[in-house]
Amino acid sequence: MLPNRPSLKKLLLCACVTSSFSAFSGEITITTKFGDVRVNDNVKRVVTLSEDALDNTIALGIKPLGAVATRGGDTVSEYLEDRAEGVSIVGTSRQNNLEAIASQRPDLILASSTLSKEQYDILSKIAPTVAPASSGIVSGSWMTISRSYAKALNKSAEMESILNQVKSRQNKLKTMVTAQLPEGKRTSTIARWMPQGPIVMSASLFANDVIAATGFDVSDAGLVKENRPHSSPLSLENLTKIDSDWLFLATLNTEGKDALEAARKSPAFSRLNVVEQDHVVTVNGQLWSSSAGPLAAQAILDNIENTLKTKMQ
Repeated sequence: MLPNRPSLKKLLLCACVTSSFSAFSGEITITTKFGDVRVNDNVKRVVTLSEDALDNTIALGIKPLGAVATRGGDTVSEYLEDRAEGVSIVGTSRQNNLEAIASQRPDLILASSTLSKEQYDILSKIAPTVAPASSGIVSGSWMTISRSYAKALNKSAEMESILNQVKSRQNKLKTMVTAQLPEGKRTSTIARWMPQGPIVMSASLFANDVIAATGFDVSDAGLVKENRPHSSPLSLENLTKIDSDWLFLATLNTEGKDALEAARKSPAFSRLNVVEQDHVVTVNGQLWSSSAGPLAAQAILDNIENTLKTKMQ
């Protein structure tokens, strides 16, 4: 609901007036989740309301005025902290701060593909709002969303170059993976350890999509329902369901890290084949289970390359 506060009403009025009298050199029409949206072809003031919107905007050489905090944190993801220095936090992955957004006087708002119609109706009164149309959690969807953000920023050609760089590096790492790991020994699972136990991330989720292109055989063990990002928490007795050749194990916060350290001491964990083979790779949960975009892809590929160098020596 739109808060009935004079300060917000005033900010919305100012934002609308600013938008109405902007000097448009031209316009781009973007097909979005909520229909076509017209955007100035030379926007200067951008607010990003999803982690992938922030990633893509920075990848294209634009530092937004505002962004949302990463899941499980109060600032942006660690892999973007240096690039996003000075960017104001205007909400979280679950809730936008409308006053903070309006106070930035944005020319363009890049929102999540999961944005609700109620929130869209409010945000679009502040500035043109692009919520990409998405087919859900399916392989390759992150690139479709990246192209949508790039078009809104009038940088489609630049985005194609950036995505080609990701693909080129994936192909290079695939050569390394297939050379170092025998066929049939490349199954991998990404799990995020929560205080309640591990949750298995969907095989179609962004990080799995990225590493699948490097030659790993990704799996969610059939535990994740269609179009869901992850499974329900597993008990220690059911840990064998994540016993693949490689286990990329993520945590989001201190509670998750503490729970993981406690689990490592249990016989159920130590008996896993992936543990005995020393193929458990601890990774950053903000990056591997919450982020998306070309910069996140490159950071994950960094992790894969380092894993191959350290674990296969």
